[in-house]
Amino acid sequence: MARKIVVTSGKGGVGKTTVAVNLGVALSLKGERVIICDADFGLNNADVACGVENLVVYDIVDVIEGRCRASQALVRHPDYPNFYLLASRSAPERYISPQSFKLVLDGLSDKYDYILIDCPAGIDEGFHRAVATADEAIVVTTAHLPALRDADKVVTILKSYELQQISFIVNMLRGDLLVSGECLSLSEMEGVLKIPLLGVLPEDKQLYLNQLSEDKKPFKILAFNLLTGKRRTYNVTKRYTGAIGGLRRFLKRGL
Repeated sequence: MARKIVVTSGKGGVGKTTVAVNLGVALSLKGERVIICDADFGLNNADVACGVENLVVYDIVDVIEGRCRASQALVRHPDYPNFYLLASRSAPERYISPQSFKLVLDGLSDKYDYILIDCPAGIDEGFHRAVATADEAIVVTTAHLPALRDADKVVTILKSYELQQISFIVNMLRGDLLVSGECLSLSEMEGVLKIPLLGVLPEDKQLYLNQLSEDKKPFKILAFNLLTGKRRTYNVTKRYTGAIGGLRRFLKRGL
């Protein structure tokens, strides 16, 4: 049976969809059969993040309304044969019940190892529909205090569901700010959210320049942690420690 994991965030703009897609690719490269399901029926864009928007024929609304089978709606990525997308569409006029949404994913669960549910930002109806389908949750945040506050609100709601595990990822983390103490430490972030840290992703344009890439060590570490239950952390401060690191920090601040 697949591990159904909802990937959510307290607010938009923290890179949730990009994180979900790249984590899915990293898991698939380890031999896991992975589906990413776009659960946003308003601002759906997982197909674009996956780079397969031109390959989508059917979506989850078609499955729910009986126009195709779930297997027909899956888009297999041409570069990653173990990675599939179950697309959504902008359908604000339709009522998609949590029960019908869950029924589709449960029907796919026995043939795949992971189903990552890309949740709409915020805590509206779409959020609850996605969470009600999942067994576990990953909260994506940044180190900024407003994002952490919003993430904390989401965590509080997630704890009201019977989820097996809730963890968080810190995205776009600047190593220089960690070294200088200008942002909360990872242990302090864990103290704020009161859930375990799954991993961190650095602020690095090259990491996201090609949204899907095999050579992405931070995502490989996240996939390893998810598979094994261990808690390895990508070292985002390495470039900012020592003499050369001090020079980098100096230049980054433009002093």
